[in-house]
Amino acid sequence: MPYRLLLPLLFSVFIALLGIGIIVPVMPVFAASLGASGLALGFIIASFSITRGVCQPVVGSLSDRLGRKGFLLGGLFIFGVVGLLIPAAASVENLVLIRALHGVGSAMIVPVAMAYVSDLAPEGEEGRYMGLLNTAIFSGIGSGPLLGGVFTDLWGMAAAFYAMSSLSFLALALILFQMPAMPAGTARNGNGDGLFAAMGKMLASRRTSGLLLTRLATMIIMVPTMAFLPLLMSQAFQASAVQIGVVISVRTLINAVLQGPCGRLADRRDKLQLLRLGCLTISGVMCLIPLAANFWSLLFLFVVLGFGEALIWPTMGAMATEEGRTYGQGTMMGVYNLAMSGGVLAGAMGAGIATDWFGLKWSFPLIGLTVLVLTMFAIGIMKPAAKM
Repeated sequence: MPYRLLLPLLFSVFIALLGIGIIVPVMPVFAASLGASGLALGFIIASFSITRGVCQPVVGSLSDRLGRKGFLLGGLFIFGVVGLLIPAAASVENLVLIRALHGVGSAMIVPVAMAYVSDLAPEGEEGRYMGLLNTAIFSGIGSGPLLGGVFTDLWGMAAAFYAMSSLSFLALALILFQMPAMPAGTARNGNGDGLFAAMGKMLASRRTSGLLLTRLATMIIMVPTMAFLPLLMSQAFQASAVQIGVVISVRTLINAVLQGPCGRLADRRDKLQLLRLGCLTISGVMCLIPLAANFWSLLFLFVVLGFGEALIWPTMGAMATEEGRTYGQGTMMGVYNLAMSGGVLAGAMGAGIATDWFGLKWSFPLIGLTVLVLTMFAIGIMKPAAKM
C-alpha cells in the first residue's frame, strides 16, 4: 500500500471533515441569532447542497484532465476562508451566500479525494482502500460535533468557526507539502469522454445506473435519522439531549470502526449480496424505529443501522472505483456524489411531506419502504451485468 501518498490524504480529509463536524451543532443557532426563520434556515442548508451537487460532476471531470491536487488545495482554501467569513456575516442573506461558497469547496474535496484513492487502489483491493477513506470521513464528522460544543461553551460560537478555518488551513498545508502531485492527464482517465458523454454512458449501463440509484436511495434516510430523530425521541419518551446525541453518535462511530473490515469483506465476497444485506438492514431499522419504546431499544436499532451502513459504503465505493476505470475516476466520483446529494434532498422533502400528511412516526416506515423498493430494484438491474 502506498502509505506515503495515502496517509497525508486520509489525514487531511479527516481534519477537513472534523472542521465541518465542528460547526454542525452551531450553525442553526448562529443563523437564528441573525433572525433566520425556519424557511430561511432551509435556504441556508439548501444553498450548500445545491452548489455542492452542481459542482461535483464538473470538478470531478476536470480533475481527470488537470490533476487532483490543485482542486484539493482549492477546496481546503475555500473551507478556511468560509470559517473566517461566517462569524462576520451580518445578515441571513450573507450567510446564504457564504454557505453557497462552502458548497463549492465541498465539491472540490470529497469526490476528488475519492478519485485520488481510486487512482491508488489496485484491482481487487478497492473495498479496502475505500474503507480507509470512509473511516477518515466518518471519524471526522462523528468527532466534530462534540468538539464544536466544547469550543462554543468555552469561547463562544465564533470559536467553532475559527476552529474549522484553522483545521482547514492545516489540512491544506499537509496536502501542499506532504502529498506529491500527479501530473495532469496521468490519472486513470477512462476513455477520455467529456462529462455529458460520460454521464450518458453511465445511465445507459445497467451496472452503473443501478449503482447510482442505490447510492441515491440509501442516502434518503440521512435527513430523517439526523434531523427528525431528536423530535421523535422527545415526543415518544422525553429523551434528554445527551441521549439524543448518544443515539446519533453511536451509529456514526460503529460505521467508522467497521469500514476497514467491511471494505476487506467487499473485496472477497459478492458485492451485490453485501449490498442486498446492507439495504435490507437499513430499511428494516427505519420501519422499526417508531416501535422503539425507550432509549435503549432505539440505541440498539441505531447500532444495527451503523452495521448495515458499514456494509454498504465501502462496497458501493469499491464498485464506483471499478466503474471509474471506464469513465474516469474523477468523473465517476463526481456523479456518484451527485447521486448522494439527490438522495439527501429527496429524503428531506419526502420526510417533510410524510410527516405533514401522516404524522412523524409514520414518516420513518414510509421512508424505509421507499428505500427498500428502490434498492432492491437497483440491485436487481445490476445483477445481469455483475462481474464474476
